[in-house]
Amino acid sequence: MKRKENMMRGNLKKWMALMLSTTMLAACMTGCGSEEKEAASKNEPAKEEAAVENTEVAEEASGYQTTYGSKQFDDVTIKVELWDRSNAPEGSTITDNKWVDYVNQEMGKVGIKVEFVPVPRSDEMSKMQTMVASQTAPDITITYSYATAEDYFKQGGIWNLAPFIDGEDQAKNIKEYIGKDVLDIARTPDNELYGIVARRATTAACNMYLRKDWLDKLGLAIPTTPDELYHVIDQMVNNNPDGMKEVIGLEPWMFYNLRIAFSQVTEDPLMSRVASGADYITEYADPGSKEYYRFLNKAYNNGLMHKEYFALNEDQFKSYIVTGALACFEANVNFAADPVRGNLVKTLQDNVPGAELISLPALKNPNDGKQYSSGYCPGGLIAFCPLTADEETVEACMTYLDWMCTKEGGFAIYHGFEGEHFEYNEDGVPIAKDVAYNAKDKDWLRQDLFLTGNSGYFATAEEFNASQAAEAPGFEEFVTQSFENSLSGTVINAEAYSSPSTSELTTDLGLVRDEYKVSCVTCPEDEFEATYAEYMSELEKAGIQKIIDERIEYFSSME
Repeated sequence: MKRKENMMRGNLKKWMALMLSTTMLAACMTGCGSEEKEAASKNEPAKEEAAVENTEVAEEASGYQTTYGSKQFDDVTIKVELWDRSNAPEGSTITDNKWVDYVNQEMGKVGIKVEFVPVPRSDEMSKMQTMVASQTAPDITITYSYATAEDYFKQGGIWNLAPFIDGEDQAKNIKEYIGKDVLDIARTPDNELYGIVARRATTAACNMYLRKDWLDKLGLAIPTTPDELYHVIDQMVNNNPDGMKEVIGLEPWMFYNLRIAFSQVTEDPLMSRVASGADYITEYADPGSKEYYRFLNKAYNNGLMHKEYFALNEDQFKSYIVTGALACFEANVNFAADPVRGNLVKTLQDNVPGAELISLPALKNPNDGKQYSSGYCPGGLIAFCPLTADEETVEACMTYLDWMCTKEGGFAIYHGFEGEHFEYNEDGVPIAKDVAYNAKDKDWLRQDLFLTGNSGYFATAEEFNASQAAEAPGFEEFVTQSFENSLSGTVINAEAYSSPSTSELTTDLGLVRDEYKVSCVTCPEDEFEATYAEYMSELEKAGIQKIIDERIEYFSSME
């Protein structure tokens, strides 16, 4: 008992160190970078103490039981972050619905109560940072930023989960479903584990979409290169085939596949891996990114893009699609037919009879004439446990995530129940019975409730594609082609590796990138060269070269 009390006192010390550092991290997001760096150097002794105490916890923690059903807890309550998209159907709320009840019904069988903490999806990063800094973060906190989670761990502010996961009889379902390679994304060189990374059902990242009916009316062929794409959208805007009040030629809601069409490192095995990281890493390490921005800058200055494209929210973006005003856009894979988003291509056709939207295969790179697609890292979001959670709570949290990896857990939350929500096809793939019913009953919540899998609970990407296609009746071929085109040509997957300096520098680098990603597009064409050179210079001042050097060293050793 005394040992446990000492551990908890140690946890409190670590949290005090974290509170100072993470508060400064949040401040850094509003521009106080120099103060953060100075204070961080003063906090080194606290970080060293935290590292020692984490080792002590690891030595103590061999007896945790985290396979669902292996331990009966004594009414332990865990708080779990849940992204809120403000899309709950009438009669339900994000925290009061049949699926939250189902979670607590199943977890109640092992003595665990789950209390969900809603966080707006559109503001989740800043809210998460604020909660961590104020010691109010849920026991399971989530983010897509591995660097941020790793930084919290390095500062001694979140639990090392290895003692809860790595034992032979621990977290069996997590290990089976997520797999070692994805789990190890959040593992340090010292074999510590700072979070549980979700497994992606597919690495398909995004699609480029184009109005095929406008191509036909103008007698144009489907573009296969960036130059051909520019010509097509220029013709669509300036000839306005349907006589629209406003035609927007291009909206880069996402920018992965269009950007990689200009890449100059795709045939360099080392530099293609070095450049496949955060946006600022790609744009500094791959000279082709400059030509991507030049393409957008030309389109913007010639009236082919919305003058305030950078300020459009998702609802405004979707409204341009469904009213027929948008000629071409890039967005999340299957964005146009996703039933959760309302099947935009169907709404477009209802609003504009004869409208036809198609996804494009990867464009041919002007440097080598080959096709490349940008894929996600095999891991999705990461869930971690702040030190405000005591060890039994963390044990219960890992048990909860382990249950999420079972057929009764994550599979049921994502697919629902056989006979009510789905039936198995001849290949054993769960196929939705009634898409409209599912959309109101569960689909609005399933992605955000299922924390151990991104895009759904599936054994293979092929199963995932078949299931997604079945959820868009009448558009099955459209969906199938969207996923196939998303990964056409040679796929360059994002690398999960986070170099040692990334967590320290990512905030400042992100601020630079956020500033220049707009100015490089909107500046006058004759100022583009100078503006882009300034962007690269500011990245250098923020320390980008240190990260590049570390990535080169790491991937060279891998080669």
